[in-house]
Amino acid sequence: MARKNGIGTSTLDAEAAVRQRYARAARSREAQLCCPVRYDPKYLDIIPQEILEKDYGCGDPTRYVREGDTVLDLGSGAGKICYIAAQIVGPRGRVIGVDFHPEMLALARKHQSEIAARQGYDNVRFLRGRIQDLALPLDEVDAYLKVNPVRSSDDLHRLEEFQARLRSAAPMIPDESVDIIISNCVLNLVREEDRESLFREMFRVLKRGGRVAISDIVSDEPVPDTLKRDPELWSGCIAGAFHEPAFLAAFERAGFYGITIDKYDAQPWRTIRGIEFRSVTVTARKGKQGPCWEHHQAVIYRGPWRRVEDDDGHTLLRGQRMAVCEKTYRLLTAEPYAQDIIPVPPRRPVRKPRPFACGQNALRSPAETKGHRYRKTIPPAAACAPGAGCC
Repeated sequence: MARKNGIGTSTLDAEAAVRQRYARAARSREAQLCCPVRYDPKYLDIIPQEILEKDYGCGDPTRYVREGDTVLDLGSGAGKICYIAAQIVGPRGRVIGVDFHPEMLALARKHQSEIAARQGYDNVRFLRGRIQDLALPLDEVDAYLKVNPVRSSDDLHRLEEFQARLRSAAPMIPDESVDIIISNCVLNLVREEDRESLFREMFRVLKRGGRVAISDIVSDEPVPDTLKRDPELWSGCIAGAFHEPAFLAAFERAGFYGITIDKYDAQPWRTIRGIEFRSVTVTARKGKQGPCWEHHQAVIYRGPWRRVEDDDGHTLLRGQRMAVCEKTYRLLTAEPYAQDIIPVPPRRPVRKPRPFACGQNALRSPAETKGHRYRKTIPPAAACAPGAGCC
């Protein structure tokens, strides 16, 4: 274990602290591991009390799950969030819970058959793995080690080759296989040096057009090293809390767009040495990657800000027709932007689109959208016909 008054803490100490804390939490409830969260009671009726009282979190990311979704819960713990999501997605959807702690997985799996019988279908799987390495199934690694124990460097090399084959040929979570990723107060427990790979893995497994909804603890000021060296504070979701701007920046670096603070608790959960730690829920989406094609489309930003900038650097001026490519047009006229955007489609579809230079932040001439040869005159009576939306 790390020394509270020592100089420095190895990364292994932080992981060991989390592992030991959550092993205890699987056996008996630890009140300091969670914030008070209200869940829709209709989804709790079929979940045994043993799971309800030993599941820990700081938000409710299941509010963003839809019927038919394939859901991935990072750090699924005792399984409460998975079992709530399973009822929302219905028999056409499925839910995958990934957790590193054997004790928590055993608790989640313990009641799976009972809950499935009450629900009327079984659409949940619990897998053992690290959420920063979603390709490696640790249950299969454990099975390999039972037959092939590591006693030498050659054995270690063969183990590494086996793990590489698993990641490549049989990844635990395949590329672009998930509609939505949810997580409840878990990302802060990941070692700081593993967080870039964590966000890359989230992006990898999410389908194009998929979303994330992450509830976690953030700090309003950077957490000092003196707190990070405390294993109890780290395993208690405090020392590893993301600094607020760093949390959002991690989504941006990974390639997500539409990054939104959907919930921000007004009151902090805890305050230590003047630093406020509070629960937030951040949503984001995948799908802004790809080529840009010219389709003579424009978007008008409604306001109230004078100008705004999206995640690709497009500046939208209030009330102005801004030229965008087909991909950006599609993104900006859908959630989460749609309520602030007026779409301006071309009068006629472009049959032979050419590459579009994104990032130019140019205005779009109405004549370009309508067609330069457009000279039609429409009488007032026709324009104001019933249902035309005028007058």
